[in-house]
Amino acid sequence: MDSEAEVIPAKFTVVDYVVFSLMLVVSVGIGVYTSLRGKGASSTQDFLLGGRDMNMASVALSLTGGVISAIAILGLATEVYLYGTQIVTNIFGCALGVLLVRNVILPVVYPLKLVSIYQYIEVRFRSQPLRKYASTCQVLSSCFYLGICLYAPSLALSSVTNLPTWASVIIMGSICTFYITVGGVKAVVYTDVIQTLLMFFGVLAVVILCCGDVGGIAKVWELAAQGDRLEFFNLDTSPYTRHTLWSTMVIGIFMVFSFLGVAQPPYQRFASAPTLAHAQRLPLFFLLGMVLLWGVFYTSGLVAYAIYKDCDPLTSGKIEKPDQIIPYMVTDKLSHLTGIAGLFVAAVYGGVLSSLSSQGNAIACVVWEDFLKERAFFRNFSDRRATNVIKILSSITGLIAIGVGLLAGKLGTINYVLSLISAAIRGPLCGLFFVGLCAPWANTKGATAGLSVSLVFNIWMVIGRYFVSGKKPVRLPLSVEGCPEETVAGILLNATVSAITNTTSISETMPIAGPPQVTKNTIYDISYCYNGCIGILLNYIVSSIVSFCTGPYLPGQIEEHLVYAPCFRLYQSVYLLLGGKKPLDDKPEGTEEAMGMLPTQQ
Repeated sequence: MDSEAEVIPAKFTVVDYVVFSLMLVVSVGIGVYTSLRGKGASSTQDFLLGGRDMNMASVALSLTGGVISAIAILGLATEVYLYGTQIVTNIFGCALGVLLVRNVILPVVYPLKLVSIYQYIEVRFRSQPLRKYASTCQVLSSCFYLGICLYAPSLALSSVTNLPTWASVIIMGSICTFYITVGGVKAVVYTDVIQTLLMFFGVLAVVILCCGDVGGIAKVWELAAQGDRLEFFNLDTSPYTRHTLWSTMVIGIFMVFSFLGVAQPPYQRFASAPTLAHAQRLPLFFLLGMVLLWGVFYTSGLVAYAIYKDCDPLTSGKIEKPDQIIPYMVTDKLSHLTGIAGLFVAAVYGGVLSSLSSQGNAIACVVWEDFLKERAFFRNFSDRRATNVIKILSSITGLIAIGVGLLAGKLGTINYVLSLISAAIRGPLCGLFFVGLCAPWANTKGATAGLSVSLVFNIWMVIGRYFVSGKKPVRLPLSVEGCPEETVAGILLNATVSAITNTTSISETMPIAGPPQVTKNTIYDISYCYNGCIGILLNYIVSSIVSFCTGPYLPGQIEEHLVYAPCFRLYQSVYLLLGGKKPLDDKPEGTEEAMGMLPTQQ
């Protein structure tokens, strides 16, 4: 097969480059402006949390853009194009996840006035090593994610612009590194606003224009129904079915819990709110923004199917990767409209920069707060010197992202393994926080055992899914009957090469190509949608068993405000019912020291 640049002809014009470049200039300009005004680097609190007094509308848009990346722009559309709309029902789970973040996590974590969310682990379980254990897992996961986030859209878009993938990775990574380094979280937030709006309106413009070519949204819906793409209420209870109403709701809850509730980037947005009431509004705004953005992304996948239902570019060999379908549609159908391709590229890279900036700033925060701040060499640093160290950490994070992004391009299908391992780590981490919030009896030994066992199990599941499982997702029918005349041999050759080389897609969680399909289901064939929640549940069970075996925390041995209040009251009631004594005030040694590391409450 021809090279990627030859498969999709580049149709970028001067105007397209101007539109695209303008977005980059604005992003860099915001970072420089914020730095010159002194609001991004006057102190560590300003640099990392924006002084806790940022504009809430900007923070809400930043929260949405920081969580929803370019992977969603390309991956969600590809998911709908290949497998239909059942994935859309994950929005119901996301709504439940938002309520969990708003009513369970924030009322406990926000009043502590933390800088790193992993400080909560140390305070709750009175263990600095456990905090560092959790932070290490998160940093590794974020580094994997950074590289994938930087590489994935570069792979698809390099074919649109004729810009080599490695050059795209370096340019985007360098720009992102610069403005998060000079401007801090305020530069990240204000740039996220522009990039989030670009994501929405850029993809919306593509959807509207391409819908017109098909005959309108009603026609798109009709053609999708004819192609069996419309499915919303698959009530199959089998855990082996890839997407059902139940599995998509489960992954929706987990995604919000993982990426919004207990991750450092969104926590820094919550912490920048002046009050708890303001912070609790942000998840609701996030849900609204997510529905709008995802709605446009999903619709773009249906539009692409309506356009190519009779001549699939992937099967016919016009594209090599499934995630190139939307960029291909833009260049194929909208190249006559000067500037539209540039707008789309700007929208996708806006998603890249938004996610990279959020993650980069957050990693710098975690490394400083959880690993360096209390070390003898850094302990007496002035606020200015500490801020400079964090800037250096931000730069290093950007360089790591570039390195992992370049490496991902050389590893081929290994990139798939890295992305799955990154996702596998988040489930056990979410379980650790869930145990802290909702298992008042859990002690340090239990929490450590729960995290370790669930982490090993989840990674084992990932490896088994890739190397042992013979299952592969079944794509819905795609046709080449309407393609321009080509020889049957040519189409079959392209399809065969595509099946061999395209072993992974951003939106897929199991390999396309692999061993022959087997009929017997194994543990590795459980839908990927359940992986995260399995990690949480296993963590909770192991933590509880080990805690009760080694001496659980009694109601008087734990600070009530560190646990979700209804869970604490229930535990206390059961304890008293079983003969426990009241009042209780026998906190174990180390409680005061752990609480002393918290900032003074206002």
